[in-house]
Amino acid sequence: MSRPKPLSGYPEFTPDQRIVEQSVLDRLRETFELHGFGSVETRSVEPIDRLAKGGEIDKEVYAVRRLSAPPEAKADLGLHFDLTVPFARYVLEYAHTLQFPFRRYQIQKVWRGERPQEGRYREFTQADIDIVDTGELAAHHDVEVALVTLAALERLHDDLGLPPVLMRVSDRRLAQGFYRGLDIEDPTDVLRIVDKLDKIGPDAVRDLLTGEAGLSAAQADSCLRLAQINTADESFADRVAELGVKHDQLELGVERLAEVVRTASRYVPGRLVADLKIARGLDYYTGTVYETELVGYPNLGSISSGGRYESLASDGRTSYPGVGLSIGVTRLLVPLLAEGKITASRSVPTVILVAVDNEESRDTAIAVAERLRRRGISTEVAPKADKFGKQIRHADRRGIPYVWFGGLEGGEVKDVRTGDQGPADPDSWRPAEEELRPTVSRS
Repeated sequence: MSRPKPLSGYPEFTPDQRIVEQSVLDRLRETFELHGFGSVETRSVEPIDRLAKGGEIDKEVYAVRRLSAPPEAKADLGLHFDLTVPFARYVLEYAHTLQFPFRRYQIQKVWRGERPQEGRYREFTQADIDIVDTGELAAHHDVEVALVTLAALERLHDDLGLPPVLMRVSDRRLAQGFYRGLDIEDPTDVLRIVDKLDKIGPDAVRDLLTGEAGLSAAQADSCLRLAQINTADESFADRVAELGVKHDQLELGVERLAEVVRTASRYVPGRLVADLKIARGLDYYTGTVYETELVGYPNLGSISSGGRYESLASDGRTSYPGVGLSIGVTRLLVPLLAEGKITASRSVPTVILVAVDNEESRDTAIAVAERLRRRGISTEVAPKADKFGKQIRHADRRGIPYVWFGGLEGGEVKDVRTGDQGPADPDSWRPAEEELRPTVSRS
């Protein structure tokens, strides 16, 4: 059988890269739980019609169909393209068992059938947090999810050396109110076009606004002036007012966004800015929207995004409004790993290899390993009773820093890196604390 070719858009990590990924996921979990979010995992598939309600995403959905199904049978299930839509279904299905406001985090794979490119994959891992309530969700949760997400990303920076981030925030009510104040009948089309500003530039956006959206040149110019407002404080509100547009929804959006920016500036100064071109492409967002960039990686796009949604979860009688943010773990890690910017100190969790004198003494080596494992020390037993030099080289190739020689009594430990060797007891020997687990650092 010939060597298989990799599938584009489905990244797979080596063991040392997985150590980096697991270190990232561990810190995300710990941060989310520190803020009172409980873990949820949903199924991988949802009915196609429910996925389609999440917005203009038909081209992104992978349909699921049995190979033995009749040719005329249509696929009625699809792989989820994000974690928000399945979470909304989960809330509706289990609302009778949940306590509201309900706070959840979810770390899972998602799938999108789009063209693979840098930062975009067909299978990838996301880490989400959401807060939902019944009937009405308090406005303060909009800034809360932003602060929690920034805390998680700051921890990745502090603990693992990942680059810092900058979160950009806007509010759909602000933009939609502004557009309605300009007598634009369909703000949704304008939002989608303006959301492309960073990708295609102002001239192309103006052409789309006057062409596809049917705006006048004056309306298009006003939309662009709004989209180009970007401030690190509440001064964006004054700049919006200078544009001279009036609408109740615009005023509400300005008020809510100012609250988010004002609160964030107290707790994470310099990490969140008001950027009025942020719109988010999915239809279900109704209020605050967020996008987060990795500083120094402008071409990567947003590595964390989300927003407020009012009616994504509704059974016709009760609505469950929510707000949430998603961290694209795979999008964040792949370029850093590919460039060698972040690495693990070793490729295996093993701290020490127990050498085997001969196959007759393997039971003794296993007994030593068990003593060490009981004390939380990751241990392997040598696969072959080779000459000790070969066993040391095997440990070195595996990235294992120590080798144990001897039995339960009279044992010795060798540091493969320095060559130092000395007596040791399996009930008391312990490596330095920082060597118990592989560490991750920025290169």
